[in-house]
Amino acid sequence: MALYDLTLAELEERLAADGVPRYRARQIFHWAYRQLAVDYDAMTVLPKTLRADLATRLPLTPLTPVREVQTDDGETIKTLFRTVDGQHIETVLMFYPDRTTVCVSCQVGCAVGCSFCATGMMGLTRNLTAGEMVAQVVAAARRAREAGRTLTNIVMMGMGEPFQNYEATMRMVRILHEEEGMNFGARRITVSTSGLVPFIDRLAREPFQVKLAVSLHAPNDDLRSSLVPLNRRYPIGELIAACRRYVGETGRRVTFEYVLIDGVNDSDANAEELARLLRGLLCHVNLIPLNPTPAAPFGRPSVERINRFEQILRARGIPATVRYSRGVDISAACGQLRAEYEAVAGA
Repeated sequence: MALYDLTLAELEERLAADGVPRYRARQIFHWAYRQLAVDYDAMTVLPKTLRADLATRLPLTPLTPVREVQTDDGETIKTLFRTVDGQHIETVLMFYPDRTTVCVSCQVGCAVGCSFCATGMMGLTRNLTAGEMVAQVVAAARRAREAGRTLTNIVMMGMGEPFQNYEATMRMVRILHEEEGMNFGARRITVSTSGLVPFIDRLAREPFQVKLAVSLHAPNDDLRSSLVPLNRRYPIGELIAACRRYVGETGRRVTFEYVLIDGVNDSDANAEELARLLRGLLCHVNLIPLNPTPAAPFGRPSVERINRFEQILRARGIPATVRYSRGVDISAACGQLRAEYEAVAGA
């Protein structure tokens, strides 16, 4: 158990049980989430004895950074963290002209098994705790501050399937949303799923207005099942119907992530079929040219093919944007840095 695992109310109760005034919890949250303190010693408003006790009984963070790589322009920074039990996870911080975004992992590995994803090839080791997810965000906020920037957006698009770790993911949102802490607006958090239909309906009923992204990658069941095995359980018809319910209930737009793979899902016919599938749905399509990984036999389409796909969608009234993967040169695709690090460490 680490500080980042606790809500403010839980910390108040924990301190009160030890005879510590409840207001100390608000001070701790302020220093942890506003001042982004690296340890309890930095929280000089607290008595030394309390700081020492907290450091022993309630560590601040459950993660230790073990490697950081960044692009030459410094606009993408990838950090590999080690968990208390010796697992490794990845976080990516991305600087844009108008925003600063952190891509957060929710699991060690992933059970979905998408055929083009480095993480999916590892399988699932375990879920992350809410505190392990919060720790990634706080570390990114601290790193952004060092660069003179403020963290503005969180995307749950790192290692793992957030809806297979739903309770911890929503708990993370609750902790970060705490007014006395980071006070991070839920509308600036995007949760991505590969298509667990029941949880799309559940998300629509949550009090936190997080955004929904769906990793689609194909316009029909045959193709999608070959890329995203989960489609055999929740086929496209059910998935799109759930997205329409989500929009109807929340009024919020759905973002569809579509990784373009050379000769697999990038044809004109694929684009036309995708446009028909999404017609009339409040949505936006992010077209993501594949970030190749040595473990998968797939390539990135040409720029001409990528642009053609986008043009067809736009011509059919489907909002679409090409978003090139950040940090191709630093193994920033999901799971790549972990795989490389563990391969070297195990050599």
